[in-house]
Amino acid sequence: MTSHQDEHLDVGAYVLGVLDPADRLRFEAHLAGCPRCSAEMDELGGLEPLLAELVEAGPVLEQPSDHLLGRLVDEVSAARRRTRTRRLFLVAAAAVLVIGGPAVTLAVTHEDKPAAVAAQQFSATDPTTGVSATVGVTQKKWGSQVSLALSNVQGPKQCDLIAVSRAGERQTVTSWSVPPTGYGADAALQTSGGAALQPSEIDHFEVRTLDGKQLLVSVPLQV
Repeated sequence: MTSHQDEHLDVGAYVLGVLDPADRLRFEAHLAGCPRCSAEMDELGGLEPLLAELVEAGPVLEQPSDHLLGRLVDEVSAARRRTRTRRLFLVAAAAVLVIGGPAVTLAVTHEDKPAAVAAQQFSATDPTTGVSATVGVTQKKWGSQVSLALSNVQGPKQCDLIAVSRAGERQTVTSWSVPPTGYGADAALQTSGGAALQPSEIDHFEVRTLDGKQLLVSVPLQV
């Protein structure tokens, strides 16, 4: 039986995408009522786009051990307190160990070099719920890299971001929990994920409760 402490440790494994379906559902249920894990999710959320980038570079290896995952999560958390160049190197290196192993060549850009092309951004506020969302979309070979800034959401809730294609296909981009106190009056959730749809194929994004019963906000795309 999984202990409560183990559920805290699952934050890193959840972000790295190595939990099996049963453990993922169990952790999401735990996340809905755990402010500590919600805060850790926000800290580690920036790792997801790096993972998506590295998928293009090489094949996925076998699932890493719990011991390795623990070391990676600790390193990523500590790296966020260091300088930008050092932090990017350590986070990317952790992702390489999970996705590509030593066969993947890692290139780290110097912090003085120009940043990557900015994502197209689309914003909307639902007049009924009052929830506001800004979605950033960057075209990739594999589809779309997506970022989300969400505010004015009252908890407790479990939510997901869904990409809806022009043909009506629906793909879940990412999911998260909202603590009972929300994210604060001036705070916004920052998270990211990806969809196997090109930006030109996406009609809009929906932020819904995980059970699908409530639409919090819809963000149309005009690409």
